Amino acid sequence: MTSLPETIRLYKKGNYANAYTEVSSVNPGNAWREGMVSGNGENGYITSGSPYTDSFIFQNMFFNYPSKDPRVIPEELTEQLTDARQNVFKQNDKWKVTNKTGSTRIRTFYYSYHPGHQLRFSIPSQGSLSGYERWTNYETAETGVRYSDENGEWVRTSFTSREDNVTFTKITASSTGTKINITLSIDDISTISGANEGHIELRELQYKKLVDSGANYLAQVAHYPVYQGSELAYGGYAGLTQIVVVNGTKKRMLMAGSHELINVGREPNPVIQIKDADAVYLITRSSRTHSMGRIEEFAEMTQYKIVDQLYQDINAVVQKYLASDGQLNYDAALAAHTRKHSVEFNAVSFSIDGDDHYKNSDNQTLITTQKSTPDRVNHAFMEQVYNQGRYAMICCSGTSAPRLYGMWTGEWNPGWRGIYTLDANVNLQVASMNTGHLTQAQLGYIIFFLRNTPDFEYNARMAYGMHDALQVSVNSDGDRGMHVEYDNDYPFEYWNAGASWCLLPIYEYWQCYGNQKIPLHDNMRIHELQTILSVQDGGMSDEEFTQLLDKGYLDLAEDILLPLLTKQANFWQQICTPEYYTDINGKACYQFDKKTLNSGEKHLIIPTYSPENHPIGYNSTITANATMDISAARDGLSMVISMEKAVKRDGYEKAIAKWTALLELLPNYKYDYDGALREWAMSDYTENNNHRHLSHLYVAWPAYETQTDPELKQAAKIAIDNRDRFNTVDDTAGHGWMHKALVQARLKNGDGVLSALLPMMRDAGYYSSLMTDHDSNRRCNCYCTDTSFGTVGAINEALLFSDTGEIEILPALPSDWTKGSIHGLMARTWVEVKALSWNLSAKTVHVVLSSSKNENAIRIRAGLSWTQAKINGGKADVQQDLRGKYIQLTLSEGTEVTVAFQL
Repeated sequence: MTSLPETIRLYKKGNYANAYTEVSSVNPGNAWREGMVSGNGENGYITSGSPYTDSFIFQNMFFNYPSKDPRVIPEELTEQLTDARQNVFKQNDKWKVTNKTGSTRIRTFYYSYHPGHQLRFSIPSQGSLSGYERWTNYETAETGVRYSDENGEWVRTSFTSREDNVTFTKITASSTGTKINITLSIDDISTISGANEGHIELRELQYKKLVDSGANYLAQVAHYPVYQGSELAYGGYAGLTQIVVVNGTKKRMLMAGSHELINVGREPNPVIQIKDADAVYLITRSSRTHSMGRIEEFAEMTQYKIVDQLYQDINAVVQKYLASDGQLNYDAALAAHTRKHSVEFNAVSFSIDGDDHYKNSDNQTLITTQKSTPDRVNHAFMEQVYNQGRYAMICCSGTSAPRLYGMWTGEWNPGWRGIYTLDANVNLQVASMNTGHLTQAQLGYIIFFLRNTPDFEYNARMAYGMHDALQVSVNSDGDRGMHVEYDNDYPFEYWNAGASWCLLPIYEYWQCYGNQKIPLHDNMRIHELQTILSVQDGGMSDEEFTQLLDKGYLDLAEDILLPLLTKQANFWQQICTPEYYTDINGKACYQFDKKTLNSGEKHLIIPTYSPENHPIGYNSTITANATMDISAARDGLSMVISMEKAVKRDGYEKAIAKWTALLELLPNYKYDYDGALREWAMSDYTENNNHRHLSHLYVAWPAYETQTDPELKQAAKIAIDNRDRFNTVDDTAGHGWMHKALVQARLKNGDGVLSALLPMMRDAGYYSSLMTDHDSNRRCNCYCTDTSFGTVGAINEALLFSDTGEIEILPALPSDWTKGSIHGLMARTWVEVKALSWNLSAKTVHVVLSSSKNENAIRIRAGLSWTQAKINGGKADVQQDLRGKYIQLTLSEGTEVTVAFQL
């Protein structure tokens, strides 16, 4: 085992590696995935850390490469609803989703995420290499490289600034004063991983490499292909790196090499050569534009507004920190950024005793050690992957939700196009953002949802003929989220749970923090939301909308949650047609033109889609009464009722009565012969447990129904056990394991949480950077942050359960976590859990609470059996109900209350 003494580290909280994987300029494969990352939610990078041929792959969260596929929902979709319902009702699994000619529909695809420019360092090597280390500093989002050769020790560091929205890199002379000699170049696009494979047509892209005459910057500017209906037909992207050299020279040079056809620059390979410098600073930003001009004119263009704007913006940052002696005050820039980033990371800290001799280990040692003990989680590794997941989540936050890849890709044609998948992946990735005491992640998530809301309304209109309703698409590329990615095998147009599931994190934000002012942001596409951010049919009047813009922010409860939750409730109201129902005996029935339900009858939700499963013997995933939909409807209606009570708009009592009545008429859950919760509440279906998805366990997570319904909780436990026993086809996907871990936490099974986290930890789920793959065995060849972020959510849920008015301490504590602590979690009841520690040997649990509202009545439960509790501060009363003992507390705003449990 190798580790660095604390005294020589350049950070207090972070991870490090003693080896690197070079990203070759020819056939780089997946080497980029081992690189360390930084970001501010919009811009970022991946760096390999190679001493002499390092590469920086720059990122922008909004980079989307267009496809040839249409960006409109096929008109025939609306016409297929009646056929879909009738064939599902008749259990005809041969019915097919078709296109307008009657042939089986072929799925079309969203745009694809793509990397920015790949900057390459070429440094003359100086003898034998020793003392190599690369690291990530969690508190500063700074990555670094340190090594020694015959000229002394060399150090370079980088970070993406949340303050200035640029990436800074600092390279200094060696410890012996040896000066810097380096050549900076931009790699050809065709040499980047994935460029010559997959579905996107890179040969229809045009780009140029630019170096100005004074060698002040390198840039790459590209024009996207032109396709009919593309929003990016006149669009493109650019990335620019400005260079500041101290006491050295820099000059523009032309490098020999092949001239790839898509590079239409007159000088295809300009580079910058730097000699004899004491310091070199690189300042980079990437951006995209919808106004690049006509692609036919791009090759002859010599001026590019996007490049000029990038240089102007970056140069303003440079001048902000440039001293009179030519030095750039990197430390001042880092400090300004760190003030914003570190408060996010340091808001929560987590530790568990045990495996302490590994707690200063390098990443590869942690990964190898975990593989050597495959039956238990190494505590040092657990702490590190928790911190890494939290760090990377923060780096992705602020302007959007995390993509499948977080915000990083070093490849063209990334797996699943690097998009946002909303029937599992995004939901898992944001599972920790509210309880994890973040602030920027929620804003990015809200921006993402509002950006797609017009398409979500479009979906409900085209799939179901609905008005004033939302249906979230399974996928989105960030720009659009309309129903285009669907076919007979993946009938995403009939996935109904999305609006409820995807609005739940915004509702939980309100539960954790109370009402908030959400600043208006260009990426919300706020001008498209005039008819959507309203609880009234027809939307806002022009005067109301002008008032909203003048206000400059959205009220979380009134302007966002209430209108959007109302529209998701409208979806459930309109899909529940009385023509399809279950009778008093639970039998599915159909009666043409039936207007109301009779006593004892329930709605039949039809069609439904329980991703990506189907009953045994029924070979279609288009079904009825998916349990996921029933639970999502129940949860969504409960949320809108809560918001009506909170906002108290005119007529709210009538709205509450309407939604309460609909809740009562939703289908009942069904239980299988063994007592398991069934995936479909249909007696005619045979359960299929040979599947990785746990959609029917929505009742446990993200919903809360198993907390108050013992029968449902037991049925969910049997259901998840059935998945464990019978799923033999695909058990490698990280999202399946993370979903299972979150469900196990809600079912109070701490060892089950760890057994779900282990497969990704003990196999090949983690790269040497501690970023994660899609699969435990890398089967799908896909970089993916589900595991990285989902692990954080699962641990938070295992150590703290909360819902409005209720907190449970250590609900799912793993049996070998005998001593530990977590500080700073937020409870979904306007309470910060400032400290939570436990020591099972001493039989003590200690918790410190602070409320953000006055007269906050809280029930506090403990997942461990306790004999007595000592309370300091607040009004307290020990009571008991069917779920056992609890402490009834009334908290005052801002006053800390301590509860010490004796076990």
